[in-house]
Amino acid sequence: MTDTTDILFSPAKLGELSLQNHLVMAPMTRSRAIDNVPNALMAEYYAQRASVGLIITEGTSPSPNGLGYPRIPGVFSLAQVEGWKLVTEAVHAKGAKIFCQLMHTGRISHEYNLPGGARVLAPSAVGCSEQMYTDKDGMQPLPVPEEMDIDDIDSTINEYAQAARKAIKADFDGVELHAANGYLMEQFFRPTTNQRDDAYGGKVEKRARFILEVVKASISMIGKEKIGIRLSPFGVFNEMPLYPEMEADYLYLAEQLNDLGIAYVHIVDHSAQGAPEVPARMKDGVRAAFKGTLILSGGYDAKRANKDLEAGRADLIAVGVPLLSNPDLIYRWQNKVALNDVDFDTFYTPGEKGYTDYPVA
Repeated sequence: MTDTTDILFSPAKLGELSLQNHLVMAPMTRSRAIDNVPNALMAEYYAQRASVGLIITEGTSPSPNGLGYPRIPGVFSLAQVEGWKLVTEAVHAKGAKIFCQLMHTGRISHEYNLPGGARVLAPSAVGCSEQMYTDKDGMQPLPVPEEMDIDDIDSTINEYAQAARKAIKADFDGVELHAANGYLMEQFFRPTTNQRDDAYGGKVEKRARFILEVVKASISMIGKEKIGIRLSPFGVFNEMPLYPEMEADYLYLAEQLNDLGIAYVHIVDHSAQGAPEVPARMKDGVRAAFKGTLILSGGYDAKRANKDLEAGRADLIAVGVPLLSNPDLIYRWQNKVALNDVDFDTFYTPGEKGYTDYPVA
């Protein structure tokens, strides 16, 4: 019988992919993509952390309209595809697999962070009262987005599918669709941000339609085995309040995703950072409804990760900040080496500081 202390560090499977261990690098915005194009510095950053089994990239826009934050990458242009090839080649050389997280920010955006001609779009014209940093003029209030018409919806679904195709051209092993944390896909799913009365709004079957159509369109491009999705039930980030039907809605979505046969569901739990806890029954419910790989994330250390893997609560465990500040986290956890302090001030600043200069043991 496998020693429970070794499960996290033992080889794993993700569909037909072989992973060198059960640890996943969670997606984390780092804002180092100058002109929204991945670069050699980013390749170095990801390669430093490629002792994990699977890397999920920072949120990467499928469209000029989805580039809501300063210096986040896209995967819709030839230059971006070529830039990502630097990253995937460097990561694969170290033995890890890597998925590109497709993130359209929707209403969480500012025109100063968008290229010319791009638009701030959302399922409904419901604004967010928070502010966003812009390189042009510092902190700015978020604008009220334009409500998407059917043509906008159709073109955006196609943008996701084309971005998935381009990600595979950039030698990614797959894509993760970001349907969490208050961005466009979740904006369609949540009733507070989706106030439509057409085929994409109202009851949960209609609010789930955009997500499921993006999944289906992406499957048609790259195959179901190359697609994962990130969900944040009970998440409140970006002004997404809790509502009474939330648990039932997300279990419905998990069932629909299971029917589509995608590779994995990735559940976000930000309670370690002060957000509401995702109840164990919610995670267990998704586990029962979705038969593919389940990734759990949120405040994990090695001991807790091994415990949940041993109990069968998850197949893989995703970790964010500890990997950000400890590129050799696998080694440190295996050998009980103290972790580096985290430099919160450099999370989103350009350059090497707080990015590729964390020391290894």
